[in-house]
Amino acid sequence: MTVVVFVQVDVFRQRITGEAENLVASFFPNKLLELDHFLKDPILNICELKEIHSEINLTVPDPILLTNLHDGLEAHNAKKRKMEDGTGEDKVAGTKVFIMPSGMMKSNTKLVDLIEKVKPEIRTLIEKCNTVKMWVQLLIPRIEDGNNFGVSIQEETVAELRTVEGEAASYLDQISGYYITRAKLVSKIAKYPHVEDYRRTVTEIDEKKYISLKVIVSELRNQYVTLHDMILKNIDKIKKPRSSNAEALY
Repeated sequence: MTVVVFVQVDVFRQRITGEAENLVASFFPNKLLELDHFLKDPILNICELKEIHSEINLTVPDPILLTNLHDGLEAHNAKKRKMEDGTGEDKVAGTKVFIMPSGMMKSNTKLVDLIEKVKPEIRTLIEKCNTVKMWVQLLIPRIEDGNNFGVSIQEETVAELRTVEGEAASYLDQISGYYITRAKLVSKIAKYPHVEDYRRTVTEIDEKKYISLKVIVSELRNQYVTLHDMILKNIDKIKKPRSSNAEALY
């Protein structure tokens, strides 16, 4: 490695150190207070969950009346179709959907607005945890026999930061999973508009997602509190995992 590369790496280490120390000392406490204030926002404290319901504008079609003028022919054709299919079981087919009567089926706009406020907070936590994790990893000294208590504290801190990162990433998976599940249910409603249970299920998952989003914000706040407390309590061991007195003995 050339001298220029060494200098660039050192500059990178110093930048990470400055950013991480500022995150722990200033950003984490300010962010946890901000999220605590967000939890008191009226948008996250709706008592009547009916307020977050979204109307599904899919009407139930009029029943189709069939005459029995060609019952014999229809019965013959039905028997023939069953033999060709290789099964005698009746199959229930839903309504074929070529286009939505009112155009595109809209999402639950109230939940979408709330999700768009929560997602940046999740991304921020992941990014900040990654920076602090890199800082602690760069502080881990070379492997030696004995006097590794401080190193174990550093490793536990890195493990906690990695866990928080994983949990935050799972929140994003939950959001995408909600959209997929809801889309499938709305498709079912379009195909089987006469089945009320599908409509009720959409309402139920909307309510469940609303409650889940409040829990996610609460967890984000708690993770900032935990990380800030853990790092500050062990800041000396994290920065200097091996004491100078112990090094002098060797």
